[in-house]
This record gives sequence, C-alpha cells and structure tokens, in this order.
Amino acid sequence: MRSRAWWGTTAVVLGGLLAAGCGGGSDDSAGDAPAGNSVSDGYPVTVTDCSGAETTFDEAPKQIVTSNASSLELLLRLGAGDQVIGTGFPPGKGTLPAELDAQAQKIEVMSEYVIPKEKLLGSGADVFVDTFGAMDMGGMADVPTDEEFKAAGIKRVYLKSTACAATDKTPVTDLSAVQDDITSLGAVTGTADRAKELVDGMKQKVDAVQQAVGSTPEGERPTYFFFDFDAGTKQPVVVCNRQVAHAVITLAGARNAFADCDGDFQQVGWEDVIAKNPDWIQLGVRNRGSEAANDKAFDEAQKWLETNPATKGLKAVEDGNFLRIGSEQTTIAGVTNADTVQEIARKLYPGKVG
Repeated sequence: MRSRAWWGTTAVVLGGLLAAGCGGGSDDSAGDAPAGNSVSDGYPVTVTDCSGAETTFDEAPKQIVTSNASSLELLLRLGAGDQVIGTGFPPGKGTLPAELDAQAQKIEVMSEYVIPKEKLLGSGADVFVDTFGAMDMGGMADVPTDEEFKAAGIKRVYLKSTACAATDKTPVTDLSAVQDDITSLGAVTGTADRAKELVDGMKQKVDAVQQAVGSTPEGERPTYFFFDFDAGTKQPVVVCNRQVAHAVITLAGARNAFADCDGDFQQVGWEDVIAKNPDWIQLGVRNRGSEAANDKAFDEAQKWLETNPATKGLKAVEDGNFLRIGSEQTTIAGVTNADTVQEIARKLYPGKVG
C-alpha cells in the first residue's frame, strides 16, 4: 500500500514533528511535463546546501532518489522523471495531477517513510534530492553522513526552501527560495528551460495578486489561521514565519495569525489560537486522493471547529469564514504555492483578483 497523502509536512510521528511533504494541489501549473532537455552544455553546475557547502555536477545525473513526494513532484514537473529510480514518502495514488500521478506510481517506493540508511546508500543512485536537510528528521532517522554519501558515490542536492527553513534567520515573505530550488534542480538535471517556464508562471500569478491587493495596509489585512487538522486537534500545530506557508499567506494579502513565531512550525495551545481570534481559517487537510474523500475531510475539520467548545466562538467560525485549500499546496514548497496565493486572495478579496 502507498502511504496516504496526509503524511504531510506537519505529521506527528513517533511522538515528534516530522517534516515529510506530500504532493498535491491544483493542476493549473502542471500541464504535461515534457521530456528533459538532454543538453550537454550548461555544465558544470554548482549548488549549495544550508551551510553554503558546494556540490558540483559535470553532467546530468542518471539515477536519482528523492526523499519524499514533494521532491519527486518537482522532478516530474521538470520532465526529469525518467532519471528517478526511487523515493521515500511516496505520493498517495490520485494526489497528483493525472499525468504526473501516472508517472509517480511507476517509481519504486524505497520506503513508506524515511528511506533506511543502508537501502539508500546501496541504491546505486548518483544523486539524492533531500527535502529534510538540516532538520535531519529531528533525530528520528539514521541519516547517512557526508562521508558515507561520498563513499557510496551519491551527491546530495537540497531543497533549501524546506530543508533550511527551521534555521533561517529572518521571516520568509516571498517564494524566491522555492523558485531558486526549481531553477537549481533544472540546472542539475538538464531541464533548465522547463524550470524557467515553471518559475515564470509562478511569478506571473503572484505578481497579478500583488498588483491587486499588495498595497493593502497591514492593519486592514485580515488575520489568517492555518488549521492543520491532520497534525492532531489536541494540541494545534501552527505555521510560523520561517515556513513557506507564511509567505503564501502574506503574498495573498493576509496576516498570518502566528507571524510572531520564529521557526517553521510550532505546537501551541488552543488558548493561543483563541487569543489570536482569526478572521479566516484555512481547513488545511491533506489530499486523500479523490474529491469525495477530500470533501469529507474538509467537512470533518469544519465540524470539529464548529462544535469544539474551545473554537466554536472564534470570529472566523461564527462568520463561516473557512477556506477549503489543501495542506500540501500551502505548506510544501513547490509550483502550486503560487496557485494557493491566488486562491486565498480571491476568497479574501472577492472581485479584486482575477
């Protein structure tokens, strides 16, 4: 069985917070991912990790392993799917747009969760695309050392927009880090032209929203709470100012209710949410693989807020100000972040955003 899509960025696993992005979201930006450019020029290509250490590629990799569904999805969108030989945290069936889903289901699942160290090192891969990076899974996984990766002939490429988020020194307010990741992956895999198309498409969508609502004064922007229903309701997990969702919310013309939280995610108490009393609440459920299943999950999340004594009196709940937007496309760095900016802005500013 493939892992279900709610194993997303904030899933609570083994008693801790485990970052593990799954794919999903709108297929507006997907299209049919073309084949890689198969170019020999453009090399060498040098990329860096969270500390600035460099890795250089003299040619496109031939055998790539991805740490999870989000990195796999980016490679599929770039048209580099033929270079991928395996993944951890696979996307649930039906959670990606149809063309990408068909490709994803053919990729070997090396683990439903974190790929075991020995299996990764013995995979024959020449590149490992790492979405977790500096977090090293919070000590919950046996991560190969740099020396072990080198001995196995595996170069490590980081999705820095996610891997480095927890160690960022300043809040993230735009999608430049996501776009840089796409550009870097395109350069490494020889799909630079496709990467440029994806990034340009993201910029056009975000720019249109900024022209419409970007000048809204801070005090006039509605407050916004991302309700991570699948991370558990006993103690809510909130989006802090180093997480890509903070940038998505900000670019859409809203104020993240927990913008004063430094880091990517944090567990708080419901009394903290009550104190914020947000104007809008996003029902951030993870993609179940079908519209019917997703609708059911949204219904459950909304009902919980409406009937729980701690939340039913919130302004957003009393006003019915809910947004049914999937978790992955909001909290997982990727192409669909731009679609989510548009979707939120259209809901919060009806008639202003095309």
